[in-house]
Amino acid sequence: MRADTDNVVVTGLGATTPLGGDTASTWAGMLAGRSGISAIEEEWAAGLPVRIAGRLKVEPSEVLDRVQARRMDRCEQIALVAAREAWADAGTPGVDPERLAVVIGTGTGGALSLLGQDDVLEASGVRRVSPHTIPMLMANGPAAWVSIDLGARGGAHTPVSACASGAEAIAMGLDLIRLGRADVVVAGGTEACIHPLPLAGFAQAKAHSTRNDAPQRASRPFDADRDGFVIGEGAVVIVLERAEFAAARAARRHATLAGAGVTSDAHHITAAHPDGQIRAMRLALAAAGLPPRAIEHVHAHATSTPKGDLVEAQSITEAIGAHPAVTATKSMTGHLFGAAGAIGALAAILAVRDGVIPATQNLDSLDPAVKLDIVTGGPRHGGLTAALTNSFGFGGHNASLVFTPGG
Repeated sequence: MRADTDNVVVTGLGATTPLGGDTASTWAGMLAGRSGISAIEEEWAAGLPVRIAGRLKVEPSEVLDRVQARRMDRCEQIALVAAREAWADAGTPGVDPERLAVVIGTGTGGALSLLGQDDVLEASGVRRVSPHTIPMLMANGPAAWVSIDLGARGGAHTPVSACASGAEAIAMGLDLIRLGRADVVVAGGTEACIHPLPLAGFAQAKAHSTRNDAPQRASRPFDADRDGFVIGEGAVVIVLERAEFAAARAARRHATLAGAGVTSDAHHITAAHPDGQIRAMRLALAAAGLPPRAIEHVHAHATSTPKGDLVEAQSITEAIGAHPAVTATKSMTGHLFGAAGAIGALAAILAVRDGVIPATQNLDSLDPAVKLDIVTGGPRHGGLTAALTNSFGFGGHNASLVFTPGG
């Protein structure tokens, strides 16, 4: 293990997801096995092949100032909601603004604003287009808004790596602290793009489940009868601190971010390759100074696609072994894309902190090709010394994070 001077600890947690409007309710939902997936009842979805999604449990308009919210895209709003909770949970650290950085990843950025304002332009002309359009649609908007809100002047960064974006953001936060460029980093992911175009596109690509008649049963990681993921929205943000800085202010530690591994497949724009996933896990283990046997729990990316789940199962077996207890919380939240890696990190952090692993839902018949110990039925209790979480994205982006107890 690294010396404490190199350690990076998690001191704050924030979330708004299909399971709850904050961290506590999201975690309670996971442990209870609740589903955040529901039918899309609006008229605009009537003709779509996909009419299910994981929508936010709490609308950001219930939390944010109304005037400020009108100037922001939905993905920016929820990033700010999660960041404020995380910052408060960390005890509002008194840090030099130039030593405070922000890294918020996203897959699509302000796509809802882009699509919505294009509709306005076509229907009503230039004068009806919002003057806030560009700040609302730009992918760096969430990181920018959070940095402005917290007064962070140590850099505001935006990894855009499809479904690995949130995990890459956290990995970048680890690097910024270990490289001496920051004492505190607010990192995570955000996504809000439940709209006819992505729903139609994913359906055409045969990547999205079409179980419209059973929304809560649609996301089925590792199940032999899985038929694709379910789109979701949400944001998760965590506060990372240099361990010495956190100790000096007697901060509570939820967990330690012990290591991260980031790789690319250079293989195919949508098809995953096990080599990149295996290397990401091995790099994370090496950075943490841990052998594979030390990993007792894996939070799988496990989107519920027929090919993707199988590739990941094989990769976990090769890189770590068949011994860890594996879970896949997308069975409850849906796939949050740019925030997927961040919510996976949240689940792993809380599993290590509380000694309990949420159960994978909707796993009725394990795919016989999956040779893993999948947690099902109910939460699995017991102390954990190390957990690893995976995030993989279109384009061959792979990110793995290792968390250990906070000490």
